[in-house]
Amino acid sequence: MKPTVLIISTSPSFSPARLAMALAKTGCDTEAVCLPRHPLGKTSAVRRIFPYRRLAPLRSIKNAILSASPDLLIPSDDLAALQLHALHAQENRHGGKEKPICALIEKSLGSPASFPIVYARTTLMEIAQEEGIRVPKTVVITNPRDIDEWAASANFPTILKADGTSGGDGVRIVRTLQEAKRAFQTLEAPPLLARALKQALFDQDVALLWPALLRKRYAVNAQAFVVGREATSAVACWKGRVLASLHFEVLQKQDAGGPSTVLRLVDNAEISAAAEKLVRRLELSGLHGFDFILEEHSGDPYLIEINPRATQVGHFPLGPGHNLPAALYAVISGSGTQAPPRIIENNTFALFPQEWARDPTSHFLWSFSRKMGSGIFRKPSSSFLIRQRKLKNRPEC
Repeated sequence: MKPTVLIISTSPSFSPARLAMALAKTGCDTEAVCLPRHPLGKTSAVRRIFPYRRLAPLRSIKNAILSASPDLLIPSDDLAALQLHALHAQENRHGGKEKPICALIEKSLGSPASFPIVYARTTLMEIAQEEGIRVPKTVVITNPRDIDEWAASANFPTILKADGTSGGDGVRIVRTLQEAKRAFQTLEAPPLLARALKQALFDQDVALLWPALLRKRYAVNAQAFVVGREATSAVACWKGRVLASLHFEVLQKQDAGGPSTVLRLVDNAEISAAAEKLVRRLELSGLHGFDFILEEHSGDPYLIEINPRATQVGHFPLGPGHNLPAALYAVISGSGTQAPPRIIENNTFALFPQEWARDPTSHFLWSFSRKMGSGIFRKPSSSFLIRQRKLKNRPEC
């Protein structure tokens, strides 16, 4: 019998649909919890769709789990991962017959001890440092006096990051002490309700809705600014062991704080080792991502972030050891099936339509079009570009 994978998506992005197609190709039955008109509903690779309800998210996910009886859960964005963690806590309190849901979440994501760590940036950096992973100095900022202390021992520019945010929304690069204090007040404060409602109603982005309604204040961290190039990793893992991995250097982004749109596959032993150490230390399972900065002079990688969910490159079929869906299928099916050989020769990947929305004239797109023959890409209509620009800054790094 085919294993069933349930994808949970709270954001109308494209990558979950591509991941569903890749999982179906490996032999999984794929189902999804998502918003109406989501790209997941446009592909025949998804056998069944369950509605995601903005005002009752945990109930939506729980009902889908009970109906689908999946073998694995995959959150495709940060909010989906956070809500799976919340559902685990809720069902764990209830106990009894609800325990199977907790067991499934742990099977899919890893040890519950890791759940609070992946959203606590300073704690994560401390653990990484204990594992011998190179990280920038990071401290928790609780009040303006902490910023004064940070400024006395650190240089500007500095990065301020709010825990529990994604897609660059909770990140500020500050260049002066006064700018840092203003940014701290902004990042710590609950999201404006009007902004959260606008994103939920017009952009189908519900990430800020509950924090705004509950007037949630965020924990803020200061992190030393490392000058260099960005890199990102995606891994499939199981009970603290990496099964398959992909490592990329970021060549282009939608904007300074947004997700990547063009990447180049790289072989970096230190990045690979860092991912393996954290997966083992946190006892992770499923799909996860890690972000790094390659210091501009030495090229040394500095870990800056973990993404506790599938990332937008997770569907790439790049051969044994580098095909994440195939690796997950092999372990949940018990088949031990090897991934098929790699058939994509190019190491540079332009993500579509993300790079198209960023720049319709991008040479990364048109050079590929010339290689494949005319007519592969057509210049997009203005209405298409307007729709795609609304997707900018979504958490798809």
